[in-house]
Amino acid sequence: MVGLLTFQNYGLSWDEPLFYDYANALGYAYSPAEWFSGNFNLENAFGSSGTDHANRGPAYILLARPIASLVESLGVDNASAWHLVNFLTFQLGVYLLYRLAKKWMSKPAAVISAALFAWQPLLWGHSFINPKDPPFLVFFLGAVCFGFELADSIADDKNNKRSKVILSAFFLGIATSIRVLGPLAGLLIGIYALGQIKKNNVFKFIKYLSTYAALTLLVIFITWPYLWANPLQKFIEVFGFMSDNPTQLKVLFLGNIYKADELPRRYLPVLLGLTLTEPVWFTSLTGMALGFWKSNTKQRFALALSVLWLAIPATYVILRQPPMYDGFRHFLFMLPPVFIFAGFAFEKFVEILKSRWIILSLSITLLAPGIHGALKLHPYEYAYYNSFTGGTSGAFRTYETEFWLTCYREAAMEFNQKAPQGAQLFVRRESYIAQYYAAQNITIRDYRTEFAKIAAGDFVLVNSRTNEDLKTFHDAPVFLSIRRGKAVFCEIKQIP
Repeated sequence: MVGLLTFQNYGLSWDEPLFYDYANALGYAYSPAEWFSGNFNLENAFGSSGTDHANRGPAYILLARPIASLVESLGVDNASAWHLVNFLTFQLGVYLLYRLAKKWMSKPAAVISAALFAWQPLLWGHSFINPKDPPFLVFFLGAVCFGFELADSIADDKNNKRSKVILSAFFLGIATSIRVLGPLAGLLIGIYALGQIKKNNVFKFIKYLSTYAALTLLVIFITWPYLWANPLQKFIEVFGFMSDNPTQLKVLFLGNIYKADELPRRYLPVLLGLTLTEPVWFTSLTGMALGFWKSNTKQRFALALSVLWLAIPATYVILRQPPMYDGFRHFLFMLPPVFIFAGFAFEKFVEILKSRWIILSLSITLLAPGIHGALKLHPYEYAYYNSFTGGTSGAFRTYETEFWLTCYREAAMEFNQKAPQGAQLFVRRESYIAQYYAAQNITIRDYRTEFAKIAAGDFVLVNSRTNEDLKTFHDAPVFLSIRRGKAVFCEIKQIP
């Protein structure tokens, strides 16, 4: 309900416009008229940013675009329509986390796990403005959830095996088409299935898992046009490229600016500790110990795989040190086990406390930091830092905060009201975002390509990512500033 009332408050993020252009171009790849036209060229399906997005699996935007178009037909602007669809997709993830958690715990405990997950400001913010990482989290989570259920159905010889095969293959195929890390879910499912095999059901497992694997490959192939020319070679190529993740971006961390491929090993552990709400790690680690202690052998095996779900990508990042930037958004998919384990702690607290009023108070205590943080930062919830670093105000100039430039919406809309007639606004980077929100009487110019044209009286929009606001006309008076607390997200300066 809150999302439905607020989805139009979020500005476009750095990555969105070109990615949605990719979504608009994809229809070309699925048009029979184009196939038989005699001049079919798959490159036309990758949009204006083909060199950047062609090898990024488009499964999510392929599924979501018709829904976003429907929302847009109701009078909602394109950016907001996508933000609503992105958010609703994340709500599917909240349900899937609840569904997976209640395999091992009571329904009330699973509800709290899902609520704690849903009300993390970091995830709440990303769920609107990030069409890449939260959808991957959702489909990865769905792949594990339905994959585990499939293995259980085969082992228990239930009648719903075919539907589980279809669901689990669909979610794993879509997850893999979004990110090449999707097969990690398949590995977890495969190990779980091996643990269910007995002498009397070997053939059944081979039969259903073979079908599952074939359907998964079919979903991947259908939803990823880039692979059509040479599926295996192209997939290996993408896997190698994404493993290296080459980038020239710089990152502010612990007050220093690093290249994305030179960050210290503590980058991920520090951000995991500071960008989730205060109760998360205490309840999660406590719940992990309780979960293993109270479970039977079969449950412990499944919980051990959940630990691997978190540990494998975290260990990879810490030891391999791939380029990292934009917080740890590329690895949001490893968070669900953290919240599932938190449910075991809540379940134990309920067992000890018993009083409904105390349980209600405990629930509010667990959720309050996230809700309070989201209210303070709206619509920049993803820039959240907990009280261990003094909140987002305390993290400012020490860590990246509003790194995706969504503040351009608020800055441009305020500038529309305050700017003199015919004002020129030079945008330090990603000027197309400001252009989307600027009034017709405002001329938007690209700072990087038109720097020589800046004259006295003109305005410059600059963001605080890697402290760019301190380096760009640092002595110029500030015309308006977008901030939350002491954290400045972007400013418009007037050239004297």
